[in-house]
Amino acid sequence: MTVQITSLKPGEYAPTPDAGLGALRTARGNLPLESVEVEALITGLTSGVGVAQGFRNPFDVPLEATYVFPLPDRAAVTSFRMEADGRVVEGVLKERGEARQDYDRALAEGRRAAIAEEERPDVFTIRVGNILPGERVTVRLALSQPLPYEDGAATFRFPLVVAPRYIPGTPLDERSAGDGVAPDTDAVPDASRISPPVLLPGFPNPVRLSLTARVDPAGLDLREMRSSLHVVTREDDTVSLRPGERLDRDFVLRLEFAASSALALVPDRAKDDDEPDTTDGDGTFTLTVLPPSGDGQGERRPRDVVLLLDRSGSMAGWKMVAARRAAARIVDTLTSADRFAVLSFDSVVERPDRLDAGLVPASDRNRYRAVEHLARLEARGGTEILQPMEQGLGLLDDSSRERVLVLVTDGQVGNEDQILERLGARLAAVRVHTVGVDRAVNAGFLGRLAGLGAGRCELVESEDRLDEAMEHIHRRIGSPLVTGLSLKPEGLDVLPGTVTHLGSLYSGVPLTVSGRFRGPASGAITVHGTATGGTPWERRLTGTPAEGEAPRAIWARAHLRRLEDRYATGEHDLEREIVATSLRHGVLCRFTAFVAVDTRVVADGEPRHRVVQPVEMPSGWDMPAPAMPMAASMPAAFTAAAPAVFNAESEGLTPPGAAPTFGGAAPSVVAGGPPAPMPAPRSAPGRGRSFFRAPSPKMAPPPPIHRSPDAVRPQLADELARLRAASSLPRAERLRYLADLGSRLSALVTYLGGQDRLASLATDLTACETTPGTDVDALWQRAITVLTELTGAGEPDEPGRGHAPRSPFWKRS
Repeated sequence: MTVQITSLKPGEYAPTPDAGLGALRTARGNLPLESVEVEALITGLTSGVGVAQGFRNPFDVPLEATYVFPLPDRAAVTSFRMEADGRVVEGVLKERGEARQDYDRALAEGRRAAIAEEERPDVFTIRVGNILPGERVTVRLALSQPLPYEDGAATFRFPLVVAPRYIPGTPLDERSAGDGVAPDTDAVPDASRISPPVLLPGFPNPVRLSLTARVDPAGLDLREMRSSLHVVTREDDTVSLRPGERLDRDFVLRLEFAASSALALVPDRAKDDDEPDTTDGDGTFTLTVLPPSGDGQGERRPRDVVLLLDRSGSMAGWKMVAARRAAARIVDTLTSADRFAVLSFDSVVERPDRLDAGLVPASDRNRYRAVEHLARLEARGGTEILQPMEQGLGLLDDSSRERVLVLVTDGQVGNEDQILERLGARLAAVRVHTVGVDRAVNAGFLGRLAGLGAGRCELVESEDRLDEAMEHIHRRIGSPLVTGLSLKPEGLDVLPGTVTHLGSLYSGVPLTVSGRFRGPASGAITVHGTATGGTPWERRLTGTPAEGEAPRAIWARAHLRRLEDRYATGEHDLEREIVATSLRHGVLCRFTAFVAVDTRVVADGEPRHRVVQPVEMPSGWDMPAPAMPMAASMPAAFTAAAPAVFNAESEGLTPPGAAPTFGGAAPSVVAGGPPAPMPAPRSAPGRGRSFFRAPSPKMAPPPPIHRSPDAVRPQLADELARLRAASSLPRAERLRYLADLGSRLSALVTYLGGQDRLASLATDLTACETTPGTDVDALWQRAITVLTELTGAGEPDEPGRGHAPRSPFWKRS
């Protein structure tokens, strides 16, 4: 992947005195996001979290700011509010399309508004529109989340950055669904909504981060607290981030508790008139059962194990080292009664040279050959995860044996729904374990895979954590202590269809199940199952009344996630049920959105500046090595991130004709100065070039690629629509817009391997700001003419923001 990024030179940026610590002023204006504040109250094995995001408009016209950010994948977002100019506007949860209409209508009428939407279980978008010049606006989210517990420790994980994700597929002809750097594709129809632009390494900290977690053991025996990725300070029961920490990795806090089995019965509190209706039940139960003693190594069926190892470019550095070690440890857990296969993948799938195709006996010789293969792997190429998973599942066809699929990856792909739709039914027939290796891991996707396959998801955020995680995996790969779990309530009216996923009982991992009940908060539940060796197992728990709003919200989020996964696997008739459940319980999901609209008119119509907040490159990632011109900043008005264009075919990332992108190669939104010298990508013998590493001096450069302009028609159409929409800008801003457009078109020319007319236009546009006496009107019209001819587009049907109407991704046929 090759994209050249223009860096800021010393002296071209400076702190903004009145914008708070970390805010910057550049030639392109300030970044709108000033601060992120997180306050968590951990009570036992649940947490309530408040998130405040502060925005400021540094421009002299009203602004719309967009921020793509992560939240914990199991968290239930239950409230949203906007604060500005001394006014507080509470958000209302609505069906997503209706919420967008309310938001767009408010901006068109000159009112201030904000909207919060879920793109993935752990990726969200907030847009705040009509922020007045110099004004500060704060948006607040409240959420509840459970804390996973295993081996005597609960984990509070709070993600802080959306990592770049590999986007496979062919670009769609429709207008983009969002303003991200990746074009929408047939495999990821909302790629432009999950691919924010990325800041360059070394960029001064643009956002003031504050994170505080207060711990209330709630009767549990708290023995130790430790943070693995950030420097923290501790005062009594409160842990806080050290000032100056960046939003570039997950915050992970582990709490050593002594847990116990319990059944908590939480009645719904009395409903006010303006609160969501909860007539599907009178309360929520939460059942926690500790596993029986044992290490899971007793009598069991022989196993067929397929190990998939991700060696794609995003795994470069410490992650590849950790993944190789993890995979080798997994191979070492196999016994002579087992059979196995090892598949390493990027954009191609490879197997150890000296092992037969298919499953082979786990003999000492075969395991040695597999480990030898793993030890030679280096990161390269794109994360084409669907094909190896299909191949792996195809090998697991013997139902007389324990069938296990193990995936070691960072999970940084955008086509999660496509994978679930293609594989969902087959995953249920095997046991799927996922090992996520990253400091900003895609935990939502890996957790969904493990849940569908009744397995475990283990997250490894550092090399220091690897040995501990591998000990867990060693005891749990294909070795549940109790399977076939079911619940039998006694004196408690549990509502059918509300019980969350049961799964299996693993060594050191308590079973946590929740559901809804009707009637009084009393009764008992017996858990039945089959222990190792086929013996019956059961545990009876008597309910204890409890209080709190978190259990119902956490149950609703888990129930919605299960419905959404069924929808993704093809049950599209569930849409109404998902929306109704979300609205009834006041919990955000992918089919709904929170919208806050001020009643006061503050501007003359829609905002003229639109800025997509860039995000940090995740800690531990290598920045892609660029090799072609690409605009490193967006125009001050009508901001839209440039497409991440690169020589995909020569790099072995996709088959010819496809157009994948990797969000991590996106340009920074902040620019200035000449391009910084950076190495070209390295070539791997017989394979595609890695865009994460320096070139090998022994490798000749690939021959030039010449493509038809049709290959970038969607990008050119987007540029044309935005160009028309920005035609009323003042002269200075139009000049800046044209210069940035020229840089983006230069990248497309390089991608095409040459296009004379487009190249000539790009050259003149790039130089227009520094050319005295530039005729802006003539140059503007020339750009429109050339782009119109190259795209075959006529005049737009109506003026607007440069985006034609498009069905939301969740309504695609």
